[in-house]
Amino acid sequence: EPLERFGRRFPLATGRRLEEYGAFYVGGSETSPDPDLDPDLSRLLLGWAPGQPFSSCCPDTGHTQDEGVRAERLRAQRRYLVERARDARVVGLLAGTLGVAQHREALAHLRNLTQAAGKRSYVLALGRPTPAKLANFPEVDVFVLLACPLGTLAPQPSGGFFRPVLAPCELEAACNPAWPPPGLAPHLTHYADLLPGSPFHVPLPPPESELWDTPDVSLITGELRPPPVWKSSNDPGCSTLTPRPQLELVESSPAALFLSSRSWQGLEPRLGQTPVTEAVSGRRGIAIAYEDEGSS
Repeated sequence: EPLERFGRRFPLATGRRLEEYGAFYVGGSETSPDPDLDPDLSRLLLGWAPGQPFSSCCPDTGHTQDEGVRAERLRAQRRYLVERARDARVVGLLAGTLGVAQHREALAHLRNLTQAAGKRSYVLALGRPTPAKLANFPEVDVFVLLACPLGTLAPQPSGGFFRPVLAPCELEAACNPAWPPPGLAPHLTHYADLLPGSPFHVPLPPPESELWDTPDVSLITGELRPPPVWKSSNDPGCSTLTPRPQLELVESSPAALFLSSRSWQGLEPRLGQTPVTEAVSGRRGIAIAYEDEGSS
């Protein structure tokens, strides 16, 4: 049977793998403003084996070119997004499809993944993501689009989205310490490839695994990333603090922390600071003609 990858079917010979083939892509248009923003070509460039040749041809002009440089640029952009996901504390899961099989299992898998990495996740059903829609959630650090293989977003130009939008496999690379390192991990466009039963599925390591204790430094801020909260709280070596029974531990909310850091937090109640006055009669009428206004 044909191999299904990147939303396409490849009729391979018996005993051959897709990683053994080069690619020649025919598509696009000369009227395209930027070939880098073509979602179909970008999906193939990201998922194709880095060591294999990849060329493209525009059917309108017949111009062919080698796509090796563009593929490396796209891979570098996705590695940057993985670093952003590792630094993120709040992850927004965009339910871009509700009719494709196993979308519920994929949402549960991504929520368990973010919880294991010590992050908070929120499921948002907004239809097709747009910069205006996602700008309503400034407390979310990164978004992950859960859609069919052909519904993934194209690389956005600078200033497109207020927060980066990732693919499910990029969140897997950021939160699963057992995921293969860059260069060895495949770029999967379908979320079903991450679920149990798929040949690409990599289970989370157990809590006692040393992979959770591996030091990790952010390549963006240069700071050492702390271990997950559940890992540090269960560490028997953390006995330097003296317990204070009279103090209460309140669970911090990322939304509350974000609100406290804003310069404007809404109208000030000023309880007890406003003098009490008697009620007086207000203006009567409608906005275009109050009774106390003279007629012009």
